[in-house]
Amino acid sequence: MSTESRIRCPKLSKRIMSARDAASLIPSGVNVGMSGFTGAGYPKAVPQALAEHIRDHRARGENFRISVWTGASTAPELDGALAEVDGIEMRLPYQSDPTCRQKINEGKMEYMDIHLSHVAQHAWSGFFGKLDIAVIEVVGITEDGRLIPSSSIGNNKTWIDQADKVILEVNHGQSVGLEGMHDVYYGTALPPRRKPIPITKPDERFGEKYLMCPPEKVIAVVETNSPDRNSRFSDPDENSRRIAGHLLDFFASEVEKKRLPANLLPLQSGVGNIANAVMAGLNEGPFNNLTAYTEVLQDGMLEMLKSGKLAKASATAFSLSPEANQELADNIDFYRDRIVLRTQEISNHPEVIRRLGIIAMNGMIEADIYGNVNSTHVMGTRIMNGIGGSGDFARNGFLSVFMTPSTAKGGSISTIVPMVSHVDHTEHDVQIVVTEQGLADLRGLPPRQRALNIIEKCAHPDFRPRLRDYFERACNSGRGMHTPHLLEEALSWHHRFEETGQM
Repeated sequence: MSTESRIRCPKLSKRIMSARDAASLIPSGVNVGMSGFTGAGYPKAVPQALAEHIRDHRARGENFRISVWTGASTAPELDGALAEVDGIEMRLPYQSDPTCRQKINEGKMEYMDIHLSHVAQHAWSGFFGKLDIAVIEVVGITEDGRLIPSSSIGNNKTWIDQADKVILEVNHGQSVGLEGMHDVYYGTALPPRRKPIPITKPDERFGEKYLMCPPEKVIAVVETNSPDRNSRFSDPDENSRRIAGHLLDFFASEVEKKRLPANLLPLQSGVGNIANAVMAGLNEGPFNNLTAYTEVLQDGMLEMLKSGKLAKASATAFSLSPEANQELADNIDFYRDRIVLRTQEISNHPEVIRRLGIIAMNGMIEADIYGNVNSTHVMGTRIMNGIGGSGDFARNGFLSVFMTPSTAKGGSISTIVPMVSHVDHTEHDVQIVVTEQGLADLRGLPPRQRALNIIEKCAHPDFRPRLRDYFERACNSGRGMHTPHLLEEALSWHHRFEETGQM
């Protein structure tokens, strides 16, 4: 498809209009499903025009708010713009925008944090209410009305299927070479009509290359020419490199013990500097012919595909720096043969994750001495971003790894605490905890042995004596000995930080 002919369907070419005119078709009070996943493939123009529309209403003293559903996080042009004008009533299932975060933590915006694999089936079941409008970015539209997906798929299939009306943004800024990279499965169903998901290896294809939408649903087509958010990640610091080193040594040991094959198992990795440090280590390490089955493909995995260390990768979205995005565009034919982009109910499907035996590697805010993990809330009450897909992979993967530096806020906070202030992943779903101090393998260990391993191997030396003291006094308290705690002190570290700024 050439850049001059992105909209080849005659019916839909008649519905081309400005972003402002399209935004005027979205009334207050509706539920709007928008494309977008980790800053990729989100609509750029209509949300900004809608924000201006909302601002005009507010200038007249009229309230105007909508609920926004996406795949995951988007960008300032969507979340930021709508949050800035107080235009979001409720947001789901994941966000990372600072203005959104502030509104949520001030109680001015409702937010539903939910496992990403659950979103589509909950929408199908009507748990969120009726989806009124979908706003979806695509690369182009074929002659027969099929939609070429953009740099993320996320929940786009579900939003198009469920919405009464659809607005399309055709983005000339996305590479036409993305056509053919996607695999959209139209065989999902609700119980009792479900069938097995037919994936036995990460790069297996079994769906369609296009999204399907009845032309009569489409009320507007808007042409844009804008890049994705494309945030540049900072280079891995010393702590990130040390965390990666501990993890790579662990993988080598598992291969030697024949618990992992020589090319490991399919990799899942969260987004961020630690994840990129792990990918960089793997790219330089001894493991070859690796595969990935993950949510997001970021710079590190693209480098591994380029070097040949990573043979195939499956995801639902990209999350690339400007340089990596240019590399993708310049060599799209090479990457299209090695990358599959799927809907997120398939990229995060528990059945598939369990079958393939995924190595799940995700970040966290804090872990307690027994292995419970908080990955979403600062000091137990203030949302950071959301759980995303970490729970989908942690509970169902072959290995469940959580990583973080051992301290935060310049050393004033220990990320290893007596009891986490909020639980996202219970001790039952956490197998490996890694900080720059070391790696604690918790598999096969009862609670008190888990505590000793985490304290000695993962806690920072400045906090280790206090954690030992807490644990020893809890063991000698005369209370239950299965998971010893001092309830009057369990959250005292967090309380101390709130009072003094130091744990």
